[in-house]
Amino acid sequence: MGLSSPGAPQGPQPAVASRSKTGPPLQQRRSGGYGDLMRVPGFARLYAGLLLGRMGGSMLFVALVLFVLQRYHSPQLAGATAFMAALPGIVVSPVAGALLDRYGRARLVTLDYALAAVALGSIAGLSALHLLPAPVLLAIVAVASLTNPLSWAGARSLFPILAPRHLWEHANGLDSSGHVIATLIASPLAGTLVAFVGGEWALAATGLVYVVAAAIMVRLSDPPNKAVQTGSVLRNSWLGLRYMLRNPTLRGLALTLSTYNIGNGILVIAVPVLVLGRLHSGPATVGFLWGAMGAAGLVSALIAGRFPSEGRERQMIVVAILIGALAVAILPFANNLGVVAVAVTLLGLATGPFDIGLFTLRQRRTDPAWFGRAFAVSMSLNSLGNPIGSALAGPLIALSVNAALWTAAAACFAAALLPLLTIPRGGGVAVSASGSEA
Repeated sequence: MGLSSPGAPQGPQPAVASRSKTGPPLQQRRSGGYGDLMRVPGFARLYAGLLLGRMGGSMLFVALVLFVLQRYHSPQLAGATAFMAALPGIVVSPVAGALLDRYGRARLVTLDYALAAVALGSIAGLSALHLLPAPVLLAIVAVASLTNPLSWAGARSLFPILAPRHLWEHANGLDSSGHVIATLIASPLAGTLVAFVGGEWALAATGLVYVVAAAIMVRLSDPPNKAVQTGSVLRNSWLGLRYMLRNPTLRGLALTLSTYNIGNGILVIAVPVLVLGRLHSGPATVGFLWGAMGAAGLVSALIAGRFPSEGRERQMIVVAILIGALAVAILPFANNLGVVAVAVTLLGLATGPFDIGLFTLRQRRTDPAWFGRAFAVSMSLNSLGNPIGSALAGPLIALSVNAALWTAAAACFAAALLPLLTIPRGGGVAVSASGSEA
């Protein structure tokens, strides 16, 4: 992506991302589909491991919030737990990105999955023994979050490396659908487990899912890294952060996503409180509502992934955010579960085009030599709003659930303006390692 201002003319495709080196000739670019993608060596294993890892993540965020609400009866502690489960990983993301580019992605993704399993087993075991005061819970989730960027960025940066360029939309459709499939299956499962066997067993089952994901990823061979890193890991961490901050598209995405995710961070806490409190339903219902969101997202992701997105990414992101904002604005009026179901289904429908626009824009405008470092920093800054929103949710819910929901809606509407203001138009120019247009 270029370093020019928004609207400035962009240069030609960079050599590192040229069609002649990364994909078939122009006349063949429309050929291929999801079947061709699954025949790419290593891609099916990557997708299976990532899907199970995402299932673990979906189970985790449902089970952990419900576990805290069930065991400690405190929305404030639930918000603090979600905050500590995210922020430390965001802080260390530049180091994680440098490690990914230097030491390989698959093995570090496996490491994160294994540590997540250990952390969840520890929480479940200590809680069962009545040895889990709130500070210990927060400490465990904070330590476990330190390796989160390894799996976030490691798996996602493997997608454009393994997949040919002409299949990127399809790869990103599967990437997005993997998240929503996980939400569709794992969220109801987690809610049901909390309802019928308790939070400890739900967390233990989540840890087992991470174990299986690690077992699949450990056998994935890393593609050869053509770019040789020199210097210390800390220096390369700084270079990755600098690259991201000097890249106008990645900066714009960070501003957009961090603002939008403030709303998402609030919803993670506010929707369960709304369902359990005002609507007098149970933990399983929370899981099934997130599952409905996943079902809608699966359909929209697979459809959106079938169409070329180049040149339309910003518009896709804006429209998707507006749909999501309208969905959130419905929630304060919810006096029955049907209204909540409509709102979360709309949120799911917005997920597909949003993810396709986001993923392909980031891939096209990032030098492949910087995928690990740039993706780790970009994804972590994008998600910065989640812990902020979760931390705000507790005090806002103490005022009223509606105060929290309206704050979430306001954040989403504000985010809809940012892509047009901060992300340059252009034709997919990647920023080179030096920070200039390639």
